[in-house]
Amino acid sequence: MARILSLFLLGLAAVCAVHGMFMDRLSSKKLCADDECVYTISLARAQEDYNAPDCRFINVKKGQQIYVYSKLVKENEAGEFWAGSVYGDDQDEMGIVGYFPSNLVKEQRVYQEATREVPTTDIDFFCE
Repeated sequence: MARILSLFLLGLAAVCAVHGMFMDRLSSKKLCADDECVYTISLARAQEDYNAPDCRFINVKKGQQIYVYSKLVKENEAGEFWAGSVYGDDQDEMGIVGYFPSNLVKEQRVYQEATREVPTTDIDFFCE
């Protein structure tokens, strides 16, 4: 059994190396509106431009609207990040979910309170 598990993990690592990679976790917990973090928490508007430092994050232009799905729980000296997708003039950006600094945006409309604390997983910080 251990040999099969080792082969599986080796195969998974090979697939990730070709198709993506797991990045460092930004937090061990996140706040969501539901247990699966699929419901929109709020709609926010970017107050300034933001250039994503790596594939965990999304690029944002001042004035763009962002649908917020989760809010990472701030740990240690790490900044506070939220996860969302950009809604803007360029429709092909819709559906790309990534992190951005929470101080970059101003919430315009809260749909549901983010009251569920959910542990993050490796897939939350996976990059393709």
